[in-house]
Amino acid sequence: MSRTPGAGSVPTVSCVIITMGTRPAELERAIASTEPLRADGVELILVGNGTELPPVPEDVTTVLLPENLGVAGGRNAGVDASSSDIVMFLDDDGWFTDPGIAKHVAGRFAADPRLAVLAFRVVDPTGGHGVRWHVPRLRAGDPDRSSAVTTFVGAGFAARRSAYLEAGGLPALFFFAHEETDLAWQLIERGYTLEYDAEARMCHPPVSNKRHDIWYRYDGRNRVLLARRNLPWPLAFAYLLDWTALTVIRERRKPGALKTWLAGFAEGWRTDPGQRRPISMRAVWRMTRAGRPPVI
Repeated sequence: MSRTPGAGSVPTVSCVIITMGTRPAELERAIASTEPLRADGVELILVGNGTELPPVPEDVTTVLLPENLGVAGGRNAGVDASSSDIVMFLDDDGWFTDPGIAKHVAGRFAADPRLAVLAFRVVDPTGGHGVRWHVPRLRAGDPDRSSAVTTFVGAGFAARRSAYLEAGGLPALFFFAHEETDLAWQLIERGYTLEYDAEARMCHPPVSNKRHDIWYRYDGRNRVLLARRNLPWPLAFAYLLDWTALTVIRERRKPGALKTWLAGFAEGWRTDPGQRRPISMRAVWRMTRAGRPPVI
C-alpha cells in the first residue's frame, strides 16, 4: 500500500468535473455549486472530453482532451491534473448542495488511512426515492444507511489519489460502464476499503444509464472484460453466467436490447482486456463479508 497522509492530518482536496459539451446549463449549475468549496481551498478541475470549454472562473483549472476518452479516460485525466491528496468527482449534470462536503470528506479520509473511496449519497432533486443503482450494494432499500461497499457509482464519489494511481486508475478501455467496479476490486485486493457515506450528499437527476444508446453494448462487453481482467477463472465464469441469466430475465420483453447486449457480450471475448490481474481469495472473502461476493 502506498504511503498516505497520516491519520489526523488534513488532506488537500480537488474536485473533477468532466463534460462533453452537451449540457451547458447543467454544467454551469455544477460549477456554481463548487463556489463555496473553492472559497475553502478546493481546486476545481474541469475536463473537456473532446470538446471546447465555456468561459470559467479564473480559479478553475481546465484540461482539454483532443478526443472523447469516455468517462474513465476523462476522470483519469482529471486525476493526472490534480496534486491533491483527495479527488472528488462530480458529473456535469450533478451538483453539490452542502458547502461543507469537502471538509466532511477530508475528515473521513484523514481518520482512516485505509479508506480509498467514499461513495456519496446521490439525492433525487425531485424529492423521490432516487434510483436503486445509486446505492452501490445489494440491499439498497435504505439509501440513508452508510455501509462498507465493494463498488461505487461514478456520479459522485471521492478517492484517495495515491490509492487510485496505485491500483492503475479507471480502465480507459471500458469507456463507459463498470469501470468503477474494475478499480474497486483492485483497491480491495491491495487492502483498501470502500464506504458508502449517506452523510456526504449531492444531487443528480434520477435517470437510468439505459437512456444511452450505447448502454446495452457496453454493459455486455464490459462485464466480460471485468471478469477476464480481475477474477479467478471459476469465479469469472460464475459471474458471467449470473449476469447473463439476470439480463435475459430482465430484458426478455425487449428483444432489440437483449440482442445488443449479447452482441456486446461476444465483443468482450474478442477484445483484448489488457493486463490480467486476478484478485486473491482473500479479497474475495473481504467482499463476501462486505455483503457482495464477486459473482453478482
